[in-house]
Amino acid sequence: MVLVGDVRGKAAILVDDMADTCGTLGLAAKTLVEEGGATAVYAIVTHGILSGKAIRVINDSVLSRVVVTNTIPHEHKKFACPKLDTIDISATLAEAIRRTHNGESVSYLFSHVPQ
Repeated sequence: MVLVGDVRGKAAILVDDMADTCGTLGLAAKTLVEEGGATAVYAIVTHGILSGKAIRVINDSVLSRVVVTNTIPHEHKKFACPKLDTIDISATLAEAIRRTHNGESVSYLFSHVPQ
């Protein structure tokens, strides 16, 4: 793991498409804090698979918070992991499907998030 950039004294944000066992997220967070001097590390993940030892890795890591979308059910895992938060993207997906079906612009969603 190699750190590029300056995060000393700052909160760092890790962005990933999916988190399975969370080993990479845990290691990246540790590197940011120990070698980079980050004050906090947050992870934003599209698909929280969270299999195997993922919850233990998150709980034992220096990660301040892990935010995942609800593309994969994980509500039961939130009881075991107070660092885990969820963003509901169902309205956005529904609007994208509706727009595609009606031949409307999907790129509109990049600047107008459905409520």
